[in-house]
Amino acid sequence: MELEALKNKLKQLIVVECDKEDDLEWQDITNDEPLFGSKSKIGLDSLDALQLALVLKEHFGIKVEGSKESRKHLHSINSIVEHIMSVQKS
Repeated sequence: MELEALKNKLKQLIVVECDKEDDLEWQDITNDEPLFGSKSKIGLDSLDALQLALVLKEHFGIKVEGSKESRKHLHSINSIVEHIMSVQKS
């Protein structure tokens, strides 16, 4: 899958699966902005992190643990894509 297409698919999945359709459009998410925390306009929380982990496993075969290292991978669209690419290469 092309890199931009992958990023757009992730954005769409986040909006739908984390029930953010009323709050924002997937096109409003930039690739490097934080998805979680008080500085995030997206405002994902811990339940959304679990949902996102399920989405990554279902759609990309990527397993995300609850560790600090894994949380780093879920920081932004770019960090998720980097993680997907690194796992798929190995």
